[in-house]
Amino acid sequence: MTDLTRTFAALSDTTRLSMVEKLMAQGELSAGDLVADSSVSAPAVSRHLRVLREAGLVRQRVSGTHRYYAVRPQAMQAIVRWTIDHRRFWQGSLARLDSLLALDPEGEDTP
Repeated sequence: MTDLTRTFAALSDTTRLSMVEKLMAQGELSAGDLVADSSVSAPAVSRHLRVLREAGLVRQRVSGTHRYYAVRPQAMQAIVRWTIDHRRFWQGSLARLDSLLALDPEGEDTP
C-alpha cells in the first residue's frame, strides 16, 4: 500500500477525518481533549489515533503520562500535490470537452 493510499484510507473514516480537522484547526491536542470532544470511547479514540499515526497523518509527543497529537504538515502536502495534479487533468479534460461542444453548439449530431 502506498503512503497516499494509506492516507486516504485513514481519512475515509468520519471519526478520523473529524479528528484531523480538529487538530488542523486547533493545533496540538492531548488524547484526553480528543476523547472529550468525541462521541466514541477512549479506547476507540486510541485505535483511531494509531491508524492516523501509522498512516503518517499525525505525530505523537509524550510528556509524562500525557500523549499529544498534531497533524504532520508533510502528509497534508502530499494530499495537496495529488489534488493539484488531478485538478490539472480535469481542467484539461473539461477544456477538451468545451472545444468539442463548441463544434456543435446546438447539440445536433450532423454526419
